[in-house]
Amino acid sequence: MLVSTVAVTGLVRLLAPATAGPDGEPPGVRHQLAFLRDALDGGAGEDAQRMFPEGYFFLHALYGLSWVELGQRAEDRSQALREARWALSRVDSAAGRAPFSPDLVPSYGVFYVGWTTWLRGGVLSLQPAEARDPGEVARLAADAAALGAAFDASASPFLPAYPGQAWPVDSTVAIAALRLHDALLPPRFGDTIARWLGRVREHLDPLTGLLPHRASIDTGEPIEVARGSSQSVIQRFLPDIDPAFARDQYLRFRDRFVVSPLGLGPAVREYPSGVDGAGDVDSGPLLLGVSLSATVVALGAAQVHGDAALANALANYGEFAGAPLSTPWSKRYAFGLLPIGDAFLAWAKTARPWVTPVPPEPAPSVPWWWRAPLLALLSVIALGPWAPAAWRRWRARRPVGAQAQSRP
Repeated sequence: MLVSTVAVTGLVRLLAPATAGPDGEPPGVRHQLAFLRDALDGGAGEDAQRMFPEGYFFLHALYGLSWVELGQRAEDRSQALREARWALSRVDSAAGRAPFSPDLVPSYGVFYVGWTTWLRGGVLSLQPAEARDPGEVARLAADAAALGAAFDASASPFLPAYPGQAWPVDSTVAIAALRLHDALLPPRFGDTIARWLGRVREHLDPLTGLLPHRASIDTGEPIEVARGSSQSVIQRFLPDIDPAFARDQYLRFRDRFVVSPLGLGPAVREYPSGVDGAGDVDSGPLLLGVSLSATVVALGAAQVHGDAALANALANYGEFAGAPLSTPWSKRYAFGLLPIGDAFLAWAKTARPWVTPVPPEPAPSVPWWWRAPLLALLSVIALGPWAPAAWRRWRARRPVGAQAQSRP
């Protein structure tokens, strides 16, 4: 009974709707956020910080961004605004800034200022223009001005996140934050964004044609091949910067990184197909070259690009493989052992463009029958424990003569 129940549960999770696209509210996300808030109040941010350098920041920021995403879909935005402001206050604090250097340009580096400005803009987006908090407006304008000045003065399109180190994904988030500023307040960064795009096109990874994973802070030249853990985030933000460039980059990413290992569902490689490498704190452990973190975040990237086929497949696969545990009040994955994973998944499921419309759906890359191998395997597991008993009952019901004739 237990084995069959587990298998049937897997069948249901593979088939039941697990996302609602960029306009609907994803099922279960509010319960995920309830679990995350309890976890954060219980010190999950400090626990995450001990796991990797941005753990505290990311856990709070993703919680706040997920609430912004839900608020943008809702008529009553009061709860979303309250929770997003709370998350912003946590990252805009000494604890949130602790891993970053105040001596960088902009102060505390492009990672910190870029993500914080994006969240701050999200908080403003939940408020009617005529009722926005003047202090929040002034702070968004000041932080965006610091980012814009840093990009204008830099010889590289990729600003440092830590002393001497630059990851293009962080600059991508920051440029998206400038675009968001121009959508919310009087625009002023159009030239900065246009120059950044032109320079990025000159510093793409030569192997894949994508933004590199790491780059020189002096010249912008790639120093590490494009990787799934950063590409899945880059593809989430590019549509709000330049939809045409974003579509080209997304299709390249999908072609080189989205795979179906052992034919059992879509997943995202950490390194492009044909390239092998070791996992690290960004990718997590790699199984058959697949990064769990990249796969989770790629769900949001697919949704932002209008790629419903891939987004739905990744969401269903996550429901199957993530072992979610639900109560009437909360929902957690992997038994809630790693709240940062729940935060990334909630952020991915709620993904939608903030500045531009959802682009047309690209040609699907996931076959309609992708579930078939898993469904067949789960069906065998569900029915297998009953086979011996069914065989004995069938044998017992056969006529005695038929049983005798069957013996040699």
